[in-house]
Amino acid sequence: MSEKTLPGETPAPASPDAERTPARRRNWLVLLPVVFFGGLAAVFLTQLVAGGDPSEVPSVLIGKTAPQTKLPPLSGVDGPDGKPMPGLDLTGFGDGRPVLVNVFASWCAPCREEQPLLMQLAQDKRFRLVGLNYKDKPENARKFLATLGNPYDAIGVDEKGQATIDWGVYGVPETFLVSPDGEILYKQTGPFTPDAIEHGLMPALAKALKREPKAGGGPVS
Repeated sequence: MSEKTLPGETPAPASPDAERTPARRRNWLVLLPVVFFGGLAAVFLTQLVAGGDPSEVPSVLIGKTAPQTKLPPLSGVDGPDGKPMPGLDLTGFGDGRPVLVNVFASWCAPCREEQPLLMQLAQDKRFRLVGLNYKDKPENARKFLATLGNPYDAIGVDEKGQATIDWGVYGVPETFLVSPDGEILYKQTGPFTPDAIEHGLMPALAKALKREPKAGGGPVS
């Protein structure tokens, strides 16, 4: 029960601790974004100090089995053989080659920057290059490929962005190298650059080609 102030008495001053508590809470809430972005900055700084590419953000999926992704094709797009390009199916065993899964969208400016490099990578037959079209309009995606070239062996449409959640994608472009037995070996965050390909992708690919397949195979087709 609260104390009553008698006539002629001066109200007792509020406790200093009671006054400071709301202020402390407000200060903590203000500091939360600072702490969050400070943590991100620490990750990038660690990459720089270690001599790594800051675009190669570590992924919790590295070393894990690739998601069992199956997506419909991008209609109206033909492959090099003139037949309709198939959708994305990462549920089988594949043809024994590693698979490079590139997440792209026509509205993504960095995707446009990296497309010429993907066209060059498509010439390397040691692996398959497949596309995952993220939250895009089909007509825009078709125009994108018609203008900049289509490097993919298959394209899956993820119109609502559900499949990319399983891959841990938080921006486009992102690219994953998956071993023939279905293990994610490498992730490129952001667009490929010549340096990222030379010092990131190619060493990872060389290791993928040398490794022995795991018993039972993996879920990549």
